Amino acid sequence: MSTLAILPVKRWTNAKHRLESSLSPGERRKLVEAMLIDVLVALRRAQRVDAVIVVTGDPDAAALGQGYDAEILADPDDAGHSEAAKLGVREALRRRAQRVLLVAADCPAVEPAAIDALVAGAGPPNDVAVVPDRHGTGTNALLLTPPAAIAPSFGPGSRERHVAAAEQARAKCRVEEPPSLTHDVDTIEDLDALRTLLETMKGNAAHTRGLLSHWARR
Repeated sequence: MSTLAILPVKRWTNAKHRLESSLSPGERRKLVEAMLIDVLVALRRAQRVDAVIVVTGDPDAAALGQGYDAEILADPDDAGHSEAAKLGVREALRRRAQRVLLVAADCPAVEPAAIDALVAGAGPPNDVAVVPDRHGTGTNALLLTPPAAIAPSFGPGSRERHVAAAEQARAKCRVEEPPSLTHDVDTIEDLDALRTLLETMKGNAAHTRGLLSHWARR
């Protein structure tokens, strides 16, 4: 197996708390579900991704992942994005995958072509590609060749940490910024930016588009 995509998904009851003042619990759940589906669809359509693993402790997220041809890796501790990513990396090493693509589950605009271009740019070991968020400080995707090239460390300031870790490991490091993958959603401002981005794009993020359109008509 060449490229294994790892998609960490936290329990939905703990998701998107920074949207509490703008969206109800039910709306937040519908949003994270729609975004996850769109990311799964993009990964399934990407030609350079051989398999997708959803790492989660949420039974509903697991069921949804299985419905979109992803394998499920249990995350009973739900200790956070980085720890879930490390679980996925260990599974990739067990399977002797050549590389892993760690992707955030809240980037619904991501295009299969952007995923393929990112993977196609991977060189021989050691190679690290970092895709920052639109603010330039976080990390929305991390491509590691081999899977243990560096340890994933997501969260605030993670772009800088990942670049520094690659330099320390003497790995080739590139920062890529495909627009469709730099837009994650943590705040209402992020959601507005995503809506604006989707207005310029066609043919992807169908579930998130549909949800946002429904909300706009209310």
